[in-house]
Amino acid sequence: MALDAVFRDHWGRVLATLVGILGDIELAEDAAAEAFTIAAERWPRDGEPANPTGWLVTTARNRAIDQLRRQQVLAGKTKLLARDIETGPQPPEALMDDAATIPDERLELIFTCCHPALAPEAQVALTLRTLGGLSTDEIALAFLIPFETMSKRLTRAKHKIRHAGIPFAIPPDHQLPDRLAAVLAVVYLIFNQGWGAGRVDLAAEAIHLGRALAGLMPDEPEVLALLALMLLNDARKAARVRDGRIVPLDDQDRTLWETRQIDEGRALLRQAMKRGRTGPYLVQAAIADLHLQEPRDWRQISVLYETLVRQTRSSIAEMNRAIAVTEIDGPEAGLAILDRLDLDHYRYFHSTRAELLRRAGRDGEAHHAYRRAYDLAQTEPEKRFLADRLAETTPVPRPEAGSDDPA
Repeated sequence: MALDAVFRDHWGRVLATLVGILGDIELAEDAAAEAFTIAAERWPRDGEPANPTGWLVTTARNRAIDQLRRQQVLAGKTKLLARDIETGPQPPEALMDDAATIPDERLELIFTCCHPALAPEAQVALTLRTLGGLSTDEIALAFLIPFETMSKRLTRAKHKIRHAGIPFAIPPDHQLPDRLAAVLAVVYLIFNQGWGAGRVDLAAEAIHLGRALAGLMPDEPEVLALLALMLLNDARKAARVRDGRIVPLDDQDRTLWETRQIDEGRALLRQAMKRGRTGPYLVQAAIADLHLQEPRDWRQISVLYETLVRQTRSSIAEMNRAIAVTEIDGPEAGLAILDRLDLDHYRYFHSTRAELLRRAGRDGEAHHAYRRAYDLAQTEPEKRFLADRLAETTPVPRPEAGSDDPA
């Protein structure tokens, strides 16, 4: 196995196990990083061990013991390591049987990272750093902020976990639904950040996290549904951009869609439906599936968006319902819905409104809506697509100063 694949596959579990032992994310990160550095040096020469995770955990634990000794702060931090401290660090091979049965504590770690005491942006960054193994540089680049800003954000979050005594644990049953919703929201936010910005790697990281959650919580329908939703959307990535421009769904080359990923997403959706609980991610996954079918069942899509609006009270869900209503009752019906929404800050609201205005024959208004969407666009493919639409429409002339036209 290539070392980069080992890192991706094992980082989250190794770090989670170390956090469970050490009770400190920063110390665990330092120890895990040292263990992976040693692996990069030794494994190409000596061969990969039979139990890579166990080897890495044991090596990292030994490094943590050494670091704690150097810092001379053993008393409060090393109760769980008392045996190791007395006997001294041992080679990974000596503890392999013990390490082979180490628990998978990634679930505890992601609930810690997404604790409500942390700000949402800190939850996202910390989840990417700890579970995904992304570097601070990579996370800063993904969210278009300076390295120093992201570094401080991560440090503050780790310190808050330590000083506020945020538990490294799965929440009790009565808190689990709300806390799980926050975890899923963080993973989906990561996916949407990658999807909207054309960052395939970031979207893939969210799917990686979704797979980990589905493996850890296979009976939770919303976990399965979120993974299904991400897979169904991500399956179209190769067809979303052509000649440097965003390609609308109706114009995409379906032969570029990843059929295996679609099949996997649909299988997960069916599993989620069998659990008997219908949450917002299940509804969104069902909508995503309907959008991949030809022809699309717009009435069913509209009904599902109505359900989603009732569940979430989301203005964005209502905006998407307006698109389905347009396909059923015409653009004026869709515009009547959009005109009730307060989404002036949302770039897709203006591009959606512009499309409906154009279909309604209100060309000048459509031009101004495209201009607003263009001004808010964040990626070059979006800007090129919207520039084409601007060129195809004509602005309404502005009244000259002193004219009799109303202002």
